[in-house]
Amino acid sequence: MFESVGRAIAIYLSEPIGKPGGGSVDAKLVADTLAPGDVLLVEGNTRMSAAIKYLTQSMWSHAALYVGPRAELSAAGGEEEATLIEADVLEGVRAVPLSRYKNFRVRICRPVNLTASDREELIRYVIERLGHQYDLKNVVDLARYLLRFPVPARLRRRLISFGSADPTRAICSTLIAQAFGAVRYPVLPIISRKNDGNPGRADQVRELWRIRHYSLYVPRDFDISPFFEVVKPRIVKAFDYQHAPWSEGNTIVMDDAAQTELLTVIPTDGASDVKL
Repeated sequence: MFESVGRAIAIYLSEPIGKPGGGSVDAKLVADTLAPGDVLLVEGNTRMSAAIKYLTQSMWSHAALYVGPRAELSAAGGEEEATLIEADVLEGVRAVPLSRYKNFRVRICRPVNLTASDREELIRYVIERLGHQYDLKNVVDLARYLLRFPVPARLRRRLISFGSADPTRAICSTLIAQAFGAVRYPVLPIISRKNDGNPGRADQVRELWRIRHYSLYVPRDFDISPFFEVVKPRIVKAFDYQHAPWSEGNTIVMDDAAQTELLTVIPTDGASDVKL
């Protein structure tokens, strides 16, 4: 009974409630920029995404690990090659093609100075967990996303981690946090500072890092982490704003259209064109 109720809640939370905000032109740039080991943050459009955005006060509601083309994933994405590994509340840990998010706003977060051997171990960690399923009988984990009342800021992160004994199967970011923890790469460690105890060197302070429990991580943590570089595809290569292809006629866009939306502009007799 609990499993059937949990599945019904999961299906309800997975339903989209709006349109994605990205575009295919940006998707091509993202595909050309991604490197194995990168974390891809996604602005989701489901009910669960809306709840995560509220609880984390961030536009990023989903995270996936880019592993690149792998022989062991050749058939996982169907006709397309699967290059991302993510945790889904209905399907569990799965491999999907990058094109799944071609119409979504995304952000690339790249671990700095991650060694080749640790990168391979990181990728192997998530690949070995393919097929792990979320226990849908644990409706507590799922029902929390249906909350409509205000949640104090100090409790929001705790609310996300509350419930399941294995939240890796429920929240995408915890799977990735565990993988980075396996190679002891910091995401947002708890840093304490201590004096070395020498009275003559009172200004000497030593840092001690402790790993934050993986269940406390949310997608935006990879964005704000000082150990991950935010890679922006449009400027990662040579960028010269003086030769930007601005439209003719000083066109001004007055709506919140996608940045790469294809517009047909009809010039008017005025000094500038305004598209509403």
